[in-house]
Amino acid sequence: MGADWRSDTVEKVRALILKADGDMVEEAKWRKASNPEGVPTFSCAGLVCTVETYKDKVKLTFAKGASLADPAGLFNASLDAGTRRAIDLHEDDPLDEEAFVGLVQDAVALNR
Repeated sequence: MGADWRSDTVEKVRALILKADGDMVEEAKWRKASNPEGVPTFSCAGLVCTVETYKDKVKLTFAKGASLADPAGLFNASLDAGTRRAIDLHEDDPLDEEAFVGLVQDAVALNR
């Protein structure tokens, strides 16, 4: 992916995810011809979330999102999924960084 709003958004959320817990591990998984860089995944005592880019959005999927409280209303996608929940960020969408870091920390606590 070339440098554009999506790569800027990925870098921003990557920094926030890594800031949330010092034991967070980032890996690229699911590499394939159509996505040779793979999907960034973040784990701490288990899978926390993935970060995927699409033409019109960056999708942050939390593996156990349905089990997390979301008082800030960050989750806006996959709301009917049984286990996971996602945050779709479109160009110029604001992100409540403090609430996002808290959500990541809650996901880690749930894994532990």
